[in-house]
Amino acid sequence: MPNRTLRDVVAHQQVFSMPPTASVRDAALRMAEAKVGAMLVVDGEKLAGIFTERDLLIRVVARHLDPDATRLAEVMTPDPYTADPEMPLSQALVMMYEGCYRHVPVVENGRPLGVVSARDALGRELTELEYELERRDRLTEIMI
Repeated sequence: MPNRTLRDVVAHQQVFSMPPTASVRDAALRMAEAKVGAMLVVDGEKLAGIFTERDLLIRVVARHLDPDATRLAEVMTPDPYTADPEMPLSQALVMMYEGCYRHVPVVENGRPLGVVSARDALGRELTELEYELERRDRLTEIMI
């Protein structure tokens, strides 16, 4: 894990983004369909902000805002911390831990390449753990 770069982590990601003028409802629907916890907010090709599940809860629902009338620009986190694609995954995890956030946009020359989250960081390791658990279950079945 420590040797992987963020470029490796986001290499096969589809970048989910919307303009700042998009409604919160449209962003939430798209996030739900894609099963992602964050939406990048882009102005042209440049990252303007990030909108997360936490933003939806705290900045929209808790404030009783209308998700159809509220634009992402009003409730996104503007100019979020970003990471360079050559940054090691371990460094990004430390950054997330120290900053108390779960999503970091990976940006190159102002253009977003993807988002690293704690879940993405565990991707390969989680797959290996699932395989090991399945292997143990099969061995247990054979032994019984």
